[in-house]
Amino acid sequence: MKIEQNILDKVNEWLTPTFDNQTQESIKEMMTSAPKDLEESFYKNLEFGTGGMRGVMGVGTNRINKYTLGKNTQGLSNYMIKSFPGEQLKVAIAYDCRHNSDTLAKVVADVFSANGIHVYLFSDMRPTPELSFALKYLNCHAGIVLTASHNPPEYNGYKVYWQDGGQLVPPQDKEIIQVIEALNYSEIKFEANENLIEYIDVAIDEAFAKSTVENASFNTPTAAKENLKIVYTSLHGTSIKAIPGVLAKAGYTDVNIVPEQEVPNGDFPTVKSPNPEEPEALTMALALADKIGGDIVIGTDPDSDRLGVAVRDNDGKMMLLNGNQTMVIMTAFLLEQWKRAGKITGKQFIGSTIVSTPMMLELASGYGVECKVGLTGFKWIAKFIKDFPELEFIGGGEESFGFMVGDAVRDKDAVAACLLVCEIAAQAKASGTTLYNELLNLYVDFGFYKEHLISLTKKGISGMQEITQMMIDLRENPMSEIDGQRVICIEDYDNSTSRNLITNEVETINIPKSNVLIYYLEDGSKICARPSGTEPKIKFYFSVNAPLDKVENAKEVEKQLDQKIKNIIAAMQLK
Repeated sequence: MKIEQNILDKVNEWLTPTFDNQTQESIKEMMTSAPKDLEESFYKNLEFGTGGMRGVMGVGTNRINKYTLGKNTQGLSNYMIKSFPGEQLKVAIAYDCRHNSDTLAKVVADVFSANGIHVYLFSDMRPTPELSFALKYLNCHAGIVLTASHNPPEYNGYKVYWQDGGQLVPPQDKEIIQVIEALNYSEIKFEANENLIEYIDVAIDEAFAKSTVENASFNTPTAAKENLKIVYTSLHGTSIKAIPGVLAKAGYTDVNIVPEQEVPNGDFPTVKSPNPEEPEALTMALALADKIGGDIVIGTDPDSDRLGVAVRDNDGKMMLLNGNQTMVIMTAFLLEQWKRAGKITGKQFIGSTIVSTPMMLELASGYGVECKVGLTGFKWIAKFIKDFPELEFIGGGEESFGFMVGDAVRDKDAVAACLLVCEIAAQAKASGTTLYNELLNLYVDFGFYKEHLISLTKKGISGMQEITQMMIDLRENPMSEIDGQRVICIEDYDNSTSRNLITNEVETINIPKSNVLIYYLEDGSKICARPSGTEPKIKFYFSVNAPLDKVENAKEVEKQLDQKIKNIIAAMQLK
C-alpha cells in the first residue's frame, strides 16, 4: 500500500536517535509486515483533549507511549514554570491497573523531576479520586492520573488536574495544548532527578479514608450498618485499594467481595467491558447477591470514579439503577441531611449536567438551594465550586454513573459514593423500607422522571457526514411537534442560544460552547442530541415525566413513560 508523504515524514523522525532502538525496530517491522498498522499509528497526533488524552498503547504519534506522554509532560512542565515563577512546583501522580500504567507513570515522574518539579508518586495503583484528594492535601500545583477509565485493555490514558483538584478547564487547557504542540520530541527531558521523586502511599491512604468517612457518613446506627448485606465488585480495578477499607472504617461488617473480580487485572478477564454502566458487567455480583440474600450490589470501573448500584425492588428482585436514579437518591438524601442539621441557608448548591435528569432542578427548588447545570463532565462541576466560593457545594452528579459528595474530591468519586449509598440503604432497611422505596417516594414528592439513552454508531467517513447532516437538520429544520407535543424551546449550545418557539424570543446561554442541541416539549419532555467529536457516533438523551400520586401506582406510570419514550423515538425516526 502507498503511504502518504506526511505520514512517512513522521515515521522518519521516529527513526532518528531521539527515539530508542526498540521503538525504531518496532517501526521498521511495521513498515515491512504491517503498513496499515503503521498508517494508523502515525496518521495523526493523539489528541490532547480538555481532560488529557486516551488511546491505544504502541509506537507512533497516534498512540500512548513514553514519547507522546513525555511530550505532554514536558509541555505541562514548561507551562507550570511560566505560570508559577519562583515557586517550588509540586505534582502528584497516580495510576490504575492497566498494562504499563506503572512504567508510564514513572516516565511522567522522570520528566517532571528533570524539570526541577517535586513529584509525589504513588507507590502502587490507586483510585482516581484519591489523586484529586492527594493533590489538594499535599498543596500541589497539578496532578496526573494514568488511566483509560473503562476502555478496552489495549488502551491507556493521561488525565491532568489543576491546583483546585479538578480536571483542566478553559483557559488552561487550550494554553497548555498550544505549548505541547509547539514542542519537538528532542526537547523532552527524560533524565530523572530521583531526589525530587517522593513515593507516597499509606499516609495518604489513611487521610483519604478518614476524609471519605467524615464526608459520606450520616449518623447511621451501628446495628443498621452491621445489618446491611453488601455485595461489592471492583471489576478487576483499583477500588479494591480503598472501598473495603473505607466501608470497614465506617462500620460496615457484612461486605461480600466477588472473588473472581477481586484481583486487579488490566485484561479484565471476566467482563466484556469493565463499565458498571453496562448491566452485563455486574452479572457475577448480582448472582452472588441472589445466592447470599444481599441487600445491595455495588460495582466500580477500573479507576474507581464510576459507580453502578443494584437494589431489591418490591418483589424482592435485584434491579439495576441507572445513573440518573442513583444521582437523585444520593442528592435528595444529602439535601435532607443538610436540612435536618439546619445548614440550608440559601447559600448552597448542587451540581448537574445538561444531559442529566431535570429532576435535579426540582430537588433544588424543593430544598431552597441552587442547581448549577454545566456541560458533560465533572470538571465543570468542580469549576462551579471554584467559581462560586460564596456558595457551599452539597453534592452533584451526571447520568453516566458518577457522583461527588462535597468538595474534598473535585472529580466523580466512587469511593465516597459507595459509602453514601450504603448509608442510605442501611438507614432505609433499619426503618423497615428499602432504597428502592426511597426512590419511589421521591417520585411521589417531585414527579416520576424516566430517562433513556440511545447511541447511534455509523461507519467511517460517510458515518461522520451522516451525523453532521443530522445535526444540521435538527438545527436548520427543527421539528415543531414530536409525538403530538409542541416543541416550545430549543437550546443550541454551539451558538449559545435558547429560542422560545412560542414567543420567538432568543436568550443567551452562559455555558461554554459545545455541539449539543436540546428540544423541550410542551409536556415537560426533554430530548438532547450530542454527537461525538472523535468517532462516528451520536447520542440521544430522553427525559420524560409524569405525576405519581402514590407508590403503589409506580409500575403503571413507569409503563406509560416507557411508552412515551418509544413514541418519541419513533416520531423522530431514529435508527
